[in-house]
Amino acid sequence: MELVAFDLDGTLLNRHQRLSDYTLETLERLKSAGIFYTVATGRTHFAAMPCIEGHDFPNWQIFKNGVEWWDPKKNTYRHRSLLSQSHISELLSSFEENQITPFVFCLEEDGSHKVYHSPLTGHLSDHIANELGNHTNMSLHPISELSNRSKITNISAMGHPTRIDKIIEDSQKHSHLTAYSGGGIYNPEAFWLDIHHSNVCKGSALMELKAEIGAEKLIVFGDGDNDLTMFSHSDEAFATENALSHVKEAASDVIGHHDEDGVAKYLRKRYDL
Repeated sequence: MELVAFDLDGTLLNRHQRLSDYTLETLERLKSAGIFYTVATGRTHFAAMPCIEGHDFPNWQIFKNGVEWWDPKKNTYRHRSLLSQSHISELLSSFEENQITPFVFCLEEDGSHKVYHSPLTGHLSDHIANELGNHTNMSLHPISELSNRSKITNISAMGHPTRIDKIIEDSQKHSHLTAYSGGGIYNPEAFWLDIHHSNVCKGSALMELKAEIGAEKLIVFGDGDNDLTMFSHSDEAFATENALSHVKEAASDVIGHHDEDGVAKYLRKRYDL
């Protein structure tokens, strides 16, 4: 039995941040073939939902680089290695200095989600706030209301790459934090940033899932820095043509471009779909 895992942005999704018709049909064929597959993305569950619309991924889905798991059959979450306010308090000043709005995602006791943020600093933070505000199980709050009892899953943000890099540099001073960034796929000036506890990553999450289902092999597809941990834990790792050069070097092989159904074409050939 094989466990197959896909990154989303720059990998399974096209340039419109959606699954193409060809990819949707391929996934249905993969399901019919009895292959165990899932997504492993840096996106939150809510942010991923509109992107994967059109296909019901049947198994545990991994979000926030392994912090958040979602079981679509039971409609339940799992969460790993949460942060506290004290874990991030010093880092928040770096966001302010670099004029980037942090969005701090928190898990409530009733299973709902609250997101705390500082004043919005431009169209990118406006876009995030508008997107988050459309979810019924999520509410937005000023960061001044963030409690020291809050259970923080991650911090997300978007901004110019030079400013994002400065925040990453500051985050590296804290051993309990891991920061990933990437961008330029949809807007060259808009890079995303995700910060979470260093005890969790895509690789460790997939190894846990692999053991849980009794899979013998782990096969992964990705394009960015946050995919390298699952590359290192996998039996086979495939980078898309558009991937960063060092990600391609870490892969077992390089396949087609994410906007040309590279993953789907490879799956059809490998599994004779």
